[in-house]
Amino acid sequence: MRRAERADKIGEILERLYPKPPIPLDHTDPYTLLVAVMLSAQTTDKKVNEVTPSLFSLAGTPEAMAKQPVASILECIRQLGLAPTKAKNLQRLSALLVERHGGVIPADMDALEDLPGVGHKTASVVMSQAFGVPAFPVDTHIHRLAARWQLSGGTTVEKTEADLKRLFTEDTWNRRHLQIIFFGREFCPARGHDLSQCQICGWAATKKRMAQELRK
Repeated sequence: MRRAERADKIGEILERLYPKPPIPLDHTDPYTLLVAVMLSAQTTDKKVNEVTPSLFSLAGTPEAMAKQPVASILECIRQLGLAPTKAKNLQRLSALLVERHGGVIPADMDALEDLPGVGHKTASVVMSQAFGVPAFPVDTHIHRLAARWQLSGGTTVEKTEADLKRLFTEDTWNRRHLQIIFFGREFCPARGHDLSQCQICGWAATKKRMAQELRK
C-alpha cells in the first residue's frame, strides 16, 4: 500500500473514532492555552490540568503573571517536570507579552516562538487551536506513531511534520494531530502493545516493526 493510501485509510479510522476531538489541556483563552501547552513539556496533560487551576487563580492574565515573583509561580507548578525553568520562563514570557504585544497573544508563529519556553510545537498548537490557523503540531507521540504507521521515516519531529502535512489535506491538520494523540493514548501505547491486534498497526505497521515491538 502506498503511503498516501495508508494515510487516507488511517484518516478514515480517526475521523470515525474522534470526529470532534477536544483539546486535552484545560484553558479559557489563548493565553491560558499558551501557558498550559508550555507547561506540558515532559509532563502529562493530566498533571498540567491538576496544577493550572491554582496557577490561573493566582494569575490568569499576562499582566497579572508578569507581576508575580518566580517563587510564587513555582509553588503552583512544583509538581511538574522542569518546574524551576518553567516558572522563570512563564514570568518572563508574560512580561514580554505585555511589553511587546500589549498583553495580547500574537497570532504569529515567529512572534510566539520568540517567547521564552515556547518552541515550534507549542506555537503550532496555539496557532491551530486558539486561532484556527492550519498547523500540524508534532510531539514525541505523533512522531512515534507516524513511524509505526509508515507515514514518515523522519528522524526528527520537523521531518515528520513535513511528511504529515503532505499526506493529510490542510483542512484536517488541526484535528488530525489531536486524533492521533487520542488514538495513541487509547489504543496504541509505546510499550506493551501487540501491534498485530491494533486496528491501525495491524495493517499499517511492517512485520519487521511488529517483531521489534514484541522484543521490547
